[in-house]
Amino acid sequence: MSPEEITYLCVLLLSIPVGFLFKNASSHVKQRGGAAAGLLLALVTCHIHTLHSVITILGTWLIVKISPRSCHFPALGWTFTYLLFFRTVTYYNLQAPTPFANALQLLLTLKLVSLANEAQEFSRARKREVASFSNPSSIGMMTKIPSLTEVFLYSYCYIGLMTGPFYRYKTYHDWLHQINSQDIPSWKPMIARLRPAPVFGVLFLIVAYYFPLDYVKKDEFYDRCFLFRLFYMVPIFFVFRMRFYVAWIFAECGCIAAAFGAYPVTAKSRSGGGPTVEYSPLERSTDGVKYDIEYDYETIKNIDCYGADFCVKVKDGMRCWNMTVQWWLAQYIYKNSPFKSFVFGSAWTMLISAYWHGIHPGYYLSFLTIPLCLASEGMMDTGLRRHLADSGKLVFDWVHWFLKMRAYDYMCMGFVLLTFSDTVRYWRSIYFVIHILAILLVILGWVLALREPSVPGNNKREKEDKKEN
Repeated sequence: MSPEEITYLCVLLLSIPVGFLFKNASSHVKQRGGAAAGLLLALVTCHIHTLHSVITILGTWLIVKISPRSCHFPALGWTFTYLLFFRTVTYYNLQAPTPFANALQLLLTLKLVSLANEAQEFSRARKREVASFSNPSSIGMMTKIPSLTEVFLYSYCYIGLMTGPFYRYKTYHDWLHQINSQDIPSWKPMIARLRPAPVFGVLFLIVAYYFPLDYVKKDEFYDRCFLFRLFYMVPIFFVFRMRFYVAWIFAECGCIAAAFGAYPVTAKSRSGGGPTVEYSPLERSTDGVKYDIEYDYETIKNIDCYGADFCVKVKDGMRCWNMTVQWWLAQYIYKNSPFKSFVFGSAWTMLISAYWHGIHPGYYLSFLTIPLCLASEGMMDTGLRRHLADSGKLVFDWVHWFLKMRAYDYMCMGFVLLTFSDTVRYWRSIYFVIHILAILLVILGWVLALREPSVPGNNKREKEDKKEN
């Protein structure tokens, strides 16, 4: 493990006991103490580069203050423009930020864009309320536009500061004002969530030892046979997955310890977004009888390990990975895409996601391969799968799952190799197999869709697929 990885692990482990300290604290202690802990962490790990986050916060608050009813896109433009400056500071003879400062800036960008969107929704709802004399739905809506101090306290809250999960201002506000937080379970859901982490950690250490990434960058690697080179991307992606599985599980446990993101099951919360239906925050009836409320932590759930590994489709795998960020991308990028097509809208979203991750060419090569994979699986589903019997669909799905995993293996190489030359060199050594296969499957699916008539009764399935996309 690198020194940075050890530091991240220590931060994640420390967040769990700290979470229990804040769980039953007053809203004032949670707000001030949580921000103090986060700011201290930022100063220790980011040093002078903490100023980048301060500037980003001030700029976003100013945008919200000047034009609260139309601040979402200006805030998006401001934070993403500053990201470019942040990543190119060395061109201006400034010191390069630390990896921890980069992580802080990434998560802060998501939080501030979401904050601006929430402020815009609140302002527009208040305007409609005055105009129509009606009360708009308050699901997921902030109660007021936060002050500059409140924005700083939200931005530097220690929870998820550098590791995620992403959460909205409303989720943070609800945590500050929880009712009877001592009755919200933490130990049992946390232990249940932690159970697979040691296994993932041991597998990470073992496989990373026998299959180091640096070997791919050596000339001798490319003297090995084609099958070895093709196989090597499998353990590389396995190590990549195990690292993030462990990190995100511990990050979720830090939230669970503090009862952060805990909502009644009846709220039907979504990862990142929070409750989707009205729910009662009261835990006692008017007679003083305590309700037996069941809680979940879906709002801060960031990884579905089983779903990511064993779902069939590429698009379903994306929904199981970094789930709170995927919600952010879907809510603020995909829905505002200039393209109506699912594939082109996904390409736009992946382009923005690559930019958010960084300016390394490997990010763009990997993320922009995803729309091609989505197009191929969509065309094969239309041209072949829906015409098969149940047994044929089962075989199709198993093959689809295998190819999905290989596609993720392939794209992971760009994500970890980062440079254009290293990524293309590896992909060339395995003859761009996933790109070529995806193109062939698009053509095959298109030809089959032209030749095969639709099976009666499949109209319902087609409508469901379109709705899902």
